[in-house]
Amino acid sequence: MTNAVKPASYRTHTFLYLLAVYIIWGSTYLGIKFATESVPPFLLSALRFFLAGCILLGIGYWKERSIPAWQQIRAAIFVGVLLIGVGNTTVALAVHYMPSGLVALIVAAMPAWFMGLDWAFFSKKKPSLLTILGIVLGFLGLFLLFNPFSAAHATRSFPLWPIPVIVTGSICWATGSLFVQRLPMPAQMTSTAIQMLAGAVFSLLVSFCLEPGAWSTLPGMSQRSLLAYIYLVMIGSLVGYTSYSWLTRNAPPRLTATYAYVNPVVAMFLGWAVGNEVIDSMVGVSAAIVIAGVVLMTLKK
Repeated sequence: MTNAVKPASYRTHTFLYLLAVYIIWGSTYLGIKFATESVPPFLLSALRFFLAGCILLGIGYWKERSIPAWQQIRAAIFVGVLLIGVGNTTVALAVHYMPSGLVALIVAAMPAWFMGLDWAFFSKKKPSLLTILGIVLGFLGLFLLFNPFSAAHATRSFPLWPIPVIVTGSICWATGSLFVQRLPMPAQMTSTAIQMLAGAVFSLLVSFCLEPGAWSTLPGMSQRSLLAYIYLVMIGSLVGYTSYSWLTRNAPPRLTATYAYVNPVVAMFLGWAVGNEVIDSMVGVSAAIVIAGVVLMTLKK
């Protein structure tokens, strides 16, 4: 009976956590957009994950009753800096300057970084022909969307320099996610809390260096930015990131990476419906090509 129940419970947990990551993370792009209207992105990430990390650390200690070894703490700090300190904060920076739906579309290429890094440094498993075709198709869609040689480039209302920033963050995010199953990590909630706190400290240090006067923006924070911040902490971080952390430890990496082709759909819809972002025919076609490519990357899994 125990053996029969356990797989069913695992499948249920996997489905629920995937659904949370699919929907919640798709909505956080617009939430970050609204929050950074008042607060600079690095300081926002620091405050967001510091509060969420403190809350989760208390919950983790109460439920798990375990104190991690120093080796486990170091591993969680390392992963937290990669995932949150670099990965998530670069997204916050990009969303501040670009439409949230387009940033989500660039992040949709995440499975390509997952598989490429996994092949080169971890499992050494060569991608299939279908996967390679999906990677090529996905990057073709991104090129069509941001083609600097097109006539539309001159009329764009946003810069393109955040794109390599997002790519750097995506590579760090994929690397941290792949390390999670290979390092001695603390118990689930405690591990996630330490990762959040490590990412928050890293983001705060970067904010001190790159965002002079950032703290002076807090008293003038608008109601919309404040509500977005609360949503990012309570839902985006505590629920969304905790769900993702569980998936990185318990689900196959390629299954975890499938959130990348649901998030852009949610983000682009919310950006259009709530954030007044423009979705023209070229954006629609490019998005369809990117998402089709990501589906091909993960189809066999």
